[in-house]
Amino acid sequence: MTATGTVPSGQQDDLLQAFATAITHITAPRSQNDLISQISTLMVANFGAARSELWLHDGSDNLNLASAAGAAAEHNMLRMSVEGNPIGQAFTERKQISAQEPTSTLAYVSVHPLVNCNQCLGVVVNAAQNPPSDEQRGWWQTFADASAIALHQMFASEDSQKTITQLSLLFEATRLLNSTLDLAELLELIMKIARTEVKADRGSVFLVDKAHKELWSIVASGLEHQELRVPFGRGVAGRVAETGEVINVADAYTLPFFDRSFDQKTGYTTKSLLCLPIRHHNNEIVGVLQLLNQSTHGRFTPEDQEFLTKLTGHMAMALENARLHREALEKQRMERDLAVARNIQRSLLPEAPPVVPGYDIAVINHMCYEVGGDYYDFLNLGPQTLLIVVADVEGKGVSSALVMSNLQATLRALVMHLHSLEVLTISLNEMIFNDTKSEKFLSIFLGLVDIRRGGLHYINAGHVPPILVKGATGEFKTLEDGGTVIGLFPDAEYNRGSAKLEPGDILVCCTDGIEEASNTEDEEYGTERLAEAVARHRSKHAKEIVEAVLEEVTAFSVGGKNIDDKVLMVMKVTTDGKFDQANAAGEKQLVKEPVLPRHR
Repeated sequence: MTATGTVPSGQQDDLLQAFATAITHITAPRSQNDLISQISTLMVANFGAARSELWLHDGSDNLNLASAAGAAAEHNMLRMSVEGNPIGQAFTERKQISAQEPTSTLAYVSVHPLVNCNQCLGVVVNAAQNPPSDEQRGWWQTFADASAIALHQMFASEDSQKTITQLSLLFEATRLLNSTLDLAELLELIMKIARTEVKADRGSVFLVDKAHKELWSIVASGLEHQELRVPFGRGVAGRVAETGEVINVADAYTLPFFDRSFDQKTGYTTKSLLCLPIRHHNNEIVGVLQLLNQSTHGRFTPEDQEFLTKLTGHMAMALENARLHREALEKQRMERDLAVARNIQRSLLPEAPPVVPGYDIAVINHMCYEVGGDYYDFLNLGPQTLLIVVADVEGKGVSSALVMSNLQATLRALVMHLHSLEVLTISLNEMIFNDTKSEKFLSIFLGLVDIRRGGLHYINAGHVPPILVKGATGEFKTLEDGGTVIGLFPDAEYNRGSAKLEPGDILVCCTDGIEEASNTEDEEYGTERLAEAVARHRSKHAKEIVEAVLEEVTAFSVGGKNIDDKVLMVMKVTTDGKFDQANAAGEKQLVKEPVLPRHR
């Protein structure tokens, strides 16, 4: 038995069997003393109470201890008043009450009134070392109800066979309700049990839709599984969902809030009606049960209402288990879909950095969720021109991933027709703005590398400034020229920046997941640490630099916040493969600034 939540199926079967055995004991002929002692003994032996006490009402203002079983009591009371204590409160209000006594060994106490035929005979007090689960308290109350019947029969010598039969039906109904986790099948089962036991002609089971403040049902006898939607407050079911009251009338048409439109549409005539809420253990209304036209008496009896009220507690628990099961299946489906989406998204990114003579390039991409909004790309725009792209879409998850995919398609379409870095950025901003209506935006760094001359022209649109580390000295500068983020403002302007790439220089581009990783003191990794880390490892290959930096970021953020998507790109200028600078300078067709090629 777990402290909270549901009972494992094996233990549930054990409790069902224990209940069946206990019912046999208390309903068999015996003396009054035998019955009284058996109630507390069976609570301990069969239902997991550490100690159980039976307190019976003496007809005045007191409760007397009639029997006890289990662990030794930490009190010496044989009589108590019905006023001023949880036990008396449970008796007076005729409702189950749970209490906690921190100073007691058996700290958790659950009090269950013994009510039968509108008479409260006393209470059963169960104590435990650990908090009992909702199901265990439910079984305690169910057995207390059965005990009340047996006691009432013994004390008053009245015929309680009908009520005992209903408890047996309740037992059987509970077993059936725990036999499936399929929501549709469960709703059908609830409808069948309710209609059969109270002899109703028709009925509906509604579930609460909190988001839309309405009831919905696909289980309504006589309507061929048509889905019903009822707003809170409308009709009888909507009123019960809103107020939590029980409505039991012989003529539904006498109710001013009864909605006759259903009868008018179907040609059915509603007469007697019983509608009651289905409450979860925390008293939250999770559904509504509505039954129409009792076939034997012409109206639903108080016994029908009492039986269904008891049954609805088990209905609520079964519905909750079915809901959790459905959510688990939905989660599995979403995880499969996200895994597919992750593979698709990864296929949109370059499988490996390009091989460029004179340059050593490496990149990593770590997503904190299945899909993310970080993006990088390498676009060869000609034999001597490479466009490097690093972007970060605002937010995380699926919505950001969709914008990232749109960014890739838009960018690749634009470079086919535009020849200016500034015009490319302005056009990209306009298209993303029109697509997202400012609800999503992104930062981006566009770097145009003149491979032949070692020149870099760039625009930084609100992105984490890339770092250019000088290979000779380890000094660095940040590349900040550009403008605001993409997609937030319709008429943004952007300015081009430039830098010279010397042999040994290292260009580091990243998303904010690198620099904003924080330690236990909420201190961010930051630009300075990133530049220093690259400078320390500047003699290594680009891939080794990436691995070393990522290792340092991970070590820095142990115990802190490190849950953002991460892209880290390193481009190192090498001497191998570089064009001879003297010959390159003499070529007439070289321009001072590279341009995006025109595609015809």
